[in-house]
Amino acid sequence: MPDRSSSDRSSSDRRSLDRRSLFRVGGALAVAGALPASVTAASAEPRARSGGDPNGPALTTRNPLVEQRADPFITRPTDGTYYLTGSVPEYDRVVVRGAPTLDGLAGAEETTVWRRPASGAMGGYIWAPELHRIDGKWYIYFAAGDSDQPFRIRTYVLESADADPRAGGWVLRGRMVTAWDTFTLDATTFEHRGRRYFLWAQSEPGINTNSNLYIAEMASPLALKTAPVRIAVPTLDWEVQGFRVNEGAAVLVRNGRVFVTYSASATDARYCMGLLTADENADLLDARSWTKTPTPVFTTNDATRQYGPGHNSFTTVGDQDVLVYHARDYRDITGDPLFDPNRHTRVQRLHWNDDGTPSFGVPVGKGGPIVRLSPLDSPGLHVRHFAYRLRVEGNVREPADSQFRFEPGFLGSGTTSIQSVNHPTRYVRFDGASLRLDPNEGTDAYRRAASFTRVAGLADRDGVSLRLAADRSAYVAHDGSGRLVVARPGHDRRARERATFRLG
Repeated sequence: MPDRSSSDRSSSDRRSLDRRSLFRVGGALAVAGALPASVTAASAEPRARSGGDPNGPALTTRNPLVEQRADPFITRPTDGTYYLTGSVPEYDRVVVRGAPTLDGLAGAEETTVWRRPASGAMGGYIWAPELHRIDGKWYIYFAAGDSDQPFRIRTYVLESADADPRAGGWVLRGRMVTAWDTFTLDATTFEHRGRRYFLWAQSEPGINTNSNLYIAEMASPLALKTAPVRIAVPTLDWEVQGFRVNEGAAVLVRNGRVFVTYSASATDARYCMGLLTADENADLLDARSWTKTPTPVFTTNDATRQYGPGHNSFTTVGDQDVLVYHARDYRDITGDPLFDPNRHTRVQRLHWNDDGTPSFGVPVGKGGPIVRLSPLDSPGLHVRHFAYRLRVEGNVREPADSQFRFEPGFLGSGTTSIQSVNHPTRYVRFDGASLRLDPNEGTDAYRRAASFTRVAGLADRDGVSLRLAADRSAYVAHDGSGRLVVARPGHDRRARERATFRLG
């Protein structure tokens, strides 16, 4: 959501403050025979699919998904449709678009379902709408200022009985009343163990922060049942850059825990995401049930040129969890970040560690489909890089270390080169002794060493095998002890399995 200083500051003082202060402030070559001549090249680029299932639904790699839609909220599929809402650069209306796929949201027609009045309450800035289906009705929770005090932000709710939230049946149900009449925003709601909760950001009197996170049980979609419980206050260094902010909460219940992501600091390149965790059996209305991860979980990444990722939500594609968030493509902003329109909606897969905790990776840059490679005979392992050397390991807690893109090969037609996602200037290269991630040296020797031919899997044609472009009998393989090597599998079944990979 937009930057802010203390709540309820007059619009002129606030705008002046924002504009003045925001930026002051080791492998081996194994030889085991020849390659059968009947192996043919794979015919298509990989697509990121659920669970590695080639017939599962595809997760779009379009980046950004929708331009100039900040604070994005995408529903889980509802009657076969995804719905997207978010802040528009004019901060003057609530919009909804829908499509049967995430990728379809990019070009979907957008409907304005509510527009701010010309004067009075809610006539100021309109921020961060969220769309929820509750008991057969749709609800949109959004933040709005007043026309004469646009930063006097409070949370309001719209209701619609229509099956399609793009229809015109929206009715304003008024303000969500909390314990204090103060700066309030970024509300979300979720159900857990038969109880519905409201989770939001607010400025609490007596606490010197811009916003903290609160939770309460709901009596209905329009009202709270219990007093608010403060579960997070911005105190850590990465939460107080520019402004003291905890906001933009999103909830994901998985693996015996309730995870709450949130955003912190000013909404420039310092904006980032944190994580709260509670046991699924805990009393969520007890602040002691929540543990804050001491470091941010999703941050600006210069290598991928993604800046200020945050204010996320979650959706699903098949059995994949998908992270939805906004970020900019540049670090430096001319003028006030509040009026910079280019926080774009982005999506990427959310991975999970072996201990059941989420693994966010890095905000990925532009490019084609992202893949992870798992050996056919060791599906729980992934090809990953460490210190720029390639190996095969399990429980890769930084998923970006195991994410790659197949790009057109340096040797032209029929070849492919394998680009690192989190080090996009580096490509997989066989240096004669080991497989490494190295920057493009622009030489013929580099082009030969960093080019491969992607073919149908030697042991399973639903997988892939990677043949050295400069040696038709040599393939990328793993040696069973964690090393990624170049081998000549020939007709040996075990060797061919080790040179075959699943894409996920």
